[in-house]
Amino acid sequence: MAGDKKVYTLAEVSTHSDRKDCWLVIDGKVYDVTKFLEDHPGGDEVLLAATGKDASNDFEDIGHSSTARAMMDEFYVGDIDSASIPANRMYTPPKQPHYNQDKTTDFVIKILQFLVPLLILGLAFGVRFYTKSSTT
Repeated sequence: MAGDKKVYTLAEVSTHSDRKDCWLVIDGKVYDVTKFLEDHPGGDEVLLAATGKDASNDFEDIGHSSTARAMMDEFYVGDIDSASIPANRMYTPPKQPHYNQDKTTDFVIKILQFLVPLLILGLAFGVRFYTKSSTT
């Protein structure tokens, strides 16, 4: 079957996503890695987690050896229809509320309006207590 250049859609490849039948899409090619699941150094869960999508980035991020890359030829079953793979989207972070510097100073002023009188009151009691105990 390796001689065939069959073209699969991602939907077709996605149906092969369990331990008994596991296909991966890497760099535009489709691989039937079912027989390799038990021998994969990273464990079968890593391969199973990469099914149903373009696993090229997952494969490249690991940094496979040239030996591993050469082994892929025996698992090759065809090519992927690139139109069936959704385009990668860039991550856009959610909009953060604008930081308003004026609100911060208002908050500090309100805290100081509360704390300064308490400090003065505490200081007055402390001075009175200290002067009263030192005179007796």
